[in-house]
Amino acid sequence: MKLLLDTHAFLWFMSGDTTLSKTARSAIEDENNDIFVSPASLWEIAIKTSANKLTLKEPFEVLIPKELAENEIELLGISVAHLSLVSSMPFHHRDPFDRLIIAQSKVEQMTLVSVDTVFDAYEVTRLW
Repeated sequence: MKLLLDTHAFLWFMSGDTTLSKTARSAIEDENNDIFVSPASLWEIAIKTSANKLTLKEPFEVLIPKELAENEIELLGISVAHLSLVSSMPFHHRDPFDRLIIAQSKVEQMTLVSVDTVFDAYEVTRLW
């Protein structure tokens, strides 16, 4: 299965936070699954870190590459197809980061790992 992690799922997985559901953690740790994160999530983390709304255990430029490599999480590039879908999606959800993540999961036919039930309005496959 191809999994796309929402920003909070990626953060909770990295930090070992028990807020991440057991189902989600198990799926992320399953070696048979391919795990991806969107540049939108990394951008959101960078913005929140620079605005002092999020504290990471190490500097962003150290932590993120290390976590991606150690956990074999791939960065999913942003394509024109993803952005085209964003441009035509209804506004059930206004967050620009989440809208891109939703579009990426739909175009790439990935399961979205997120606690956010508003994603269901976009008919994505969501795991939590």
